[in-house]
Amino acid sequence: MTTLLHLPPADRHTFWEDVVGLLVGTLLMALAVMVLKAGGLITGQIAGLSLLLSYASGWSFGAVFFVLNLPFYLLALRRMGVKFTIKTFAAVALLSGFTEVLPLGLSIEVLHPVLAALLFGVLAGLALIVLFRHGATLGGVGIVALWLQDKRGIPAGNTQLAFDAGVFALAFAMLPWPVVLTSLAGSVILNLMITVNHRGDRYIGRSG
Repeated sequence: MTTLLHLPPADRHTFWEDVVGLLVGTLLMALAVMVLKAGGLITGQIAGLSLLLSYASGWSFGAVFFVLNLPFYLLALRRMGVKFTIKTFAAVALLSGFTEVLPLGLSIEVLHPVLAALLFGVLAGLALIVLFRHGATLGGVGIVALWLQDKRGIPAGNTQLAFDAGVFALAFAMLPWPVVLTSLAGSVILNLMITVNHRGDRYIGRSG
């Protein structure tokens, strides 16, 4: 009898399963970005830098996010392979598109910052876990984080949390400290979700 301790090897995700995974993951993240903006908060990683530039300049988050991710594709191509790079490029493009289209049918006008931080952390954590498990990231630090986890065993959430410290240090120079501290709580929730739920010794599903 098969038990949880003696499960057979998992089949690799099919192409269409990966397509659905990328669509679900990026849609969840687009919703998370809307929640974050409704609470007037920011986050870490390249998304955080994109939001800071968006707040400061009035430029579209989607456009800034797409451009800032371009330099990281070289690292992805050299270290993670062509398939991973293509999926990550597709995920970034989908998120950039969803953040422009989703507000046309959904409006979140006012959201308490504490609730926004909590909802963002949960939604964004789920989104990144889905993308990671289908062999993609949202570019930027996620590429470095997954590479370090695969090659050095460093949890991806820990790498992202370390980078976020730099982003939030910059945010303190641009935004009121209560906003930054509340935003930091959301980032911690996000990275804890990844650290606990995305581990190579627990999850064996993978893409073909």
